[in-house]
Amino acid sequence: GASPSHGASPSHGASPSRARTTVFLCTLLISACSSAIGQTEVGSKLDTGDTAWLLASASLVLLMTPGLAMFYAGMVRSKNVLNTMMHSFAAIALISIIWALCGYSLAFAPGSGVLGSLAWLGLSGVGAEPNPTYSATVPHSVFMVYQMMFAIITPALISGAIADRMKFSSYVIFIGAWSLLVYVPLAHMVWGDGGFLRNMGALDFAGGTVVHISSGVSALVLAILLGRRDKSVVEDMRPHNLPMTLVGTGLLWFGWFGFNAGSAIGSNGLAGSAFVATHLAAAAAALTWMAIEWAMYRRPTALGLATGAVAGLVAVTPAAGFVAPGAALVIGALVSFVSFAALRLKERFRYDDALDVFGVHGVGGAWGALATGLFASAAINPAAANGLFMGGGAALLLKQLSGVAIAVALGVVGTLVIALSLKATIGLRVSAADEEAGLDLSQHGEAGYAGPSTGSENGLLAPDVAASAEPYSKEVRSAQ
Repeated sequence: GASPSHGASPSHGASPSRARTTVFLCTLLISACSSAIGQTEVGSKLDTGDTAWLLASASLVLLMTPGLAMFYAGMVRSKNVLNTMMHSFAAIALISIIWALCGYSLAFAPGSGVLGSLAWLGLSGVGAEPNPTYSATVPHSVFMVYQMMFAIITPALISGAIADRMKFSSYVIFIGAWSLLVYVPLAHMVWGDGGFLRNMGALDFAGGTVVHISSGVSALVLAILLGRRDKSVVEDMRPHNLPMTLVGTGLLWFGWFGFNAGSAIGSNGLAGSAFVATHLAAAAAALTWMAIEWAMYRRPTALGLATGAVAGLVAVTPAAGFVAPGAALVIGALVSFVSFAALRLKERFRYDDALDVFGVHGVGGAWGALATGLFASAAINPAAANGLFMGGGAALLLKQLSGVAIAVALGVVGTLVIALSLKATIGLRVSAADEEAGLDLSQHGEAGYAGPSTGSENGLLAPDVAASAEPYSKEVRSAQ
């Protein structure tokens, strides 16, 4: 009812009205913000710190596979360097697709004690909301992609045993089938909802059983089926590029912090504890391996240091989130003696595990799993039972032994089924001529380096391979 002139007055009539409006809008805005904040904390329970750490950890674990490619490639002859690296990079591509289509669902969806289900086929239902069973504060999709990186590197580890002699086509088919027949059931039994070993109480913090024992045992079986490398021609069999192997070791060591500390599935004290245990075990193992070589050969080697560091990382993997720093030092130091002895068995039993996958990953992983049954502490991780040396008796150790036995059995049987099927159909091994020429040229038509040692000069390629490789061979020769 105010007159236009009074109501329009900027200094009197409008001020109380505008003040009331401003207070009302501010109250409304605060209420809306409070409601939104309440939904974030109570509804989704997402934690940005945990999510960021798991994304970073997934990236670190992915980096381990190119690191593995360099680690292995430096140890082979120069004519096989690209083929060796291709083993790891092909695993990144193939296993990523298999994992997204059905691997993740079969490994982690609720199912039986041995296998999951197809509830999450094609990542259906795997989105931004957390899954309380696996990742209560992290998007389900982030947990899935983190686990994908483990699925990728595990079959790639096997490639070290079959270096220099396996058909690339057979290798690709093998790792795809092995991922589904061996890795997926074992991952479900150990980590999956309702998994047999998980329900039993067997511990595997980051993959000693699932990753290292399974790949190490499978590598031994496949190496035996393939037979020894052809050494009839006088040729230097020593590693062609140890600096490459050392760089690969550094990348593996760096990435392993995501592998182990990331398995806490959160940015928290448990992640910090696993990080410390991981580093100390690797350092202790590297130092111990150098000491062993110093005592036996009167000089430490770069290859020995690299092998010891990786063995320490392998051994602490199942224990990283369950043991104190002192125990991690013991686990790392002792694995060097265990794996060093295992490597010396190769010549006695005449199997050709080319890059010592069984001795480092199979035997080292088994020691780590059993050591978890000795040193696990509920004070470090309340989810763990105390091990034998921590006052818990032998119960946990027996459960760990059961896990090792199941991993060995599944790895042996699964590898035999797949490898023998391939051997009866498309074959496992390249021809003698192709092996002598080098797998870079015979399997890929390329050479890692320009020069006579690439195999492009020796004229031993099979006719069809020679025809496909000739354009590149001419290019190599013209550059010399």
